[in-house]
Amino acid sequence: MNITEYERSQETKPHGHDNFPFNIYLCSIPLDFTVVPTHWHNDMEIIYIKKGTGTITVDLLPYQVSKGDIIVVPPGQLHSIEQFSNCSMEYENIIFKLSMLMAPQGDICTEEYFQPMKHGKILPDTLYTQNSPQYPELCRCLDSIDCICQDFLPGCQLAIKGQLFSFFYELSKSFHKESSHRNNKSLDRLKGLLKHVETNYREKISIADAARICGFSQSHFMKFFKASIGVSFTDYLNDYRITMASRLLTSSSDTVVNIAAETGFENLSYFNRVFKRKYQCTPTEFRRK
Repeated sequence: MNITEYERSQETKPHGHDNFPFNIYLCSIPLDFTVVPTHWHNDMEIIYIKKGTGTITVDLLPYQVSKGDIIVVPPGQLHSIEQFSNCSMEYENIIFKLSMLMAPQGDICTEEYFQPMKHGKILPDTLYTQNSPQYPELCRCLDSIDCICQDFLPGCQLAIKGQLFSFFYELSKSFHKESSHRNNKSLDRLKGLLKHVETNYREKISIADAARICGFSQSHFMKFFKASIGVSFTDYLNDYRITMASRLLTSSSDTVVNIAAETGFENLSYFNRVFKRKYQCTPTEFRRK
């Protein structure tokens, strides 16, 4: 399991088939989790805030969001979701592949909009609030998709695609070329390391290993990671592992000892200590709750 699978584990609605790569997941902070660690994937993601307040970070820029706000995360962008102060937040995660809207042989929509977005050459704005000019129509499209997905009747895929095309038409009014302030090389280094963590978090990953993946000395790497993510690499790795452990505690009957080992903790007492620091309870109490 990686962090994207963990996000998707909160699904509460039925959706299509493998040949229709579109899904909606309802999530709650802190009931489902207090944080989704920084990660990235090749899918398009739209985060629609339903209740409360939280913090969403996209390509290292934090956004405080509240009810009604829409966050757009194109493929390849780093993003994380976390609790703001002691506030709770409910949000809808809409995740799909841009390829479902692209013509196999290419057309003007594919070549001028979807392909450039997929490769990060053009980007929409990240945050749309009620003050954004496009907001009413963007909100209407997402609300319509919600209604369509309530029953998921035959032919609903056509309606969903129609609403997505309308959604991207509104987004296109704010398309811009990739921002010059972004440090692409640094982002690429981070993305390579975070994918390594997703794939290998069960194994031992040292500071030296992480520094080597990023092409830095250990001292420079520790400064780079803390400045980029806001926490030390050790804290990030522990938090990622604990997030995976929390999912296993609720989705499996495996023992706490085995789950600790499965998520990369060699020492059970250390696992318990780190877990309690994050969730204010022991793994056993967490499972019972």
